[in-house]
Amino acid sequence: MAPKRTFAPIAESPKIRIGLVLLSLIYILFFLVLPVVVVFTEAFSRGFAHYLEAVTEPDAQAAIKLTLLVAAIAVPANVVFGVAASWAIAKFDFVGKSFLITLIDLPFSVSPVISGLIYVLMFGGQGLIGPWLDEHDIQIVYAVPGIVLATVFVTFPFVARELIPLMQEQGAEEEEAARSLGASGWQTFWRVTLPNIKWGLLYGVLLCNARAMGEFGAVSVVSGHIRGFTNTMPLHVEILYNEYNLPAAFAVASLLAFLALVTLVAKGILELRYGHELAPVHH
Repeated sequence: MAPKRTFAPIAESPKIRIGLVLLSLIYILFFLVLPVVVVFTEAFSRGFAHYLEAVTEPDAQAAIKLTLLVAAIAVPANVVFGVAASWAIAKFDFVGKSFLITLIDLPFSVSPVISGLIYVLMFGGQGLIGPWLDEHDIQIVYAVPGIVLATVFVTFPFVARELIPLMQEQGAEEEEAARSLGASGWQTFWRVTLPNIKWGLLYGVLLCNARAMGEFGAVSVVSGHIRGFTNTMPLHVEILYNEYNLPAAFAVASLLAFLALVTLVAKGILELRYGHELAPVHH
């Protein structure tokens, strides 16, 4: 039998390594760091008093509260779905398993605007069940329920897509051992499955929450842009920008940027401390 050949890793020259690092840093600086710096600079360009006024005026407060409300509904809903779907996919074999995985990935490939339009065609006044909703005085589109539905649609893959590879890598041995010792399904979940996936779950929740609060396209279609009622923070920023009220627009945008930065920091901490427990995910 021929001896197994081994190959040494290719060692790039120092110039190539330095060039690649510099290229990456310049790209990140230009497309990520600089825009964030501009947002905060413009937000405070007229002083802290003007900034505070911009983020505390009634329409801005309504947009902030609505954004937090939508995220508070959409994220837990996606957590329940994500855990259930990933558990079923990773632990069981059933007909349609591949199709379910494809459906989970669907929001990644569908434009958010199209997803919002789908809800308008379903629940709008001229939609499939719109007349029935009108007869029963139920408002979905151009109201909070429509915004929640659109947000759930565009964000529901995040939790499931973090947990599926993690659960598949862990296997089902520990759950089977717990069941053989007499544990019920819920006891197995709370005492075995959940502790094993807690950091991956938190990772998915962070990504889901960030997308929920920053979603624009789908929410823009179903909201109706009713100022003070159905405008989330991204929509409120657009209105202020279109009115040439740039300091106020950047002030509200800075809140979104701050939330994004907090999410990135938390994500980085999780990856640093618990990276060995987080399976690699390809979105």
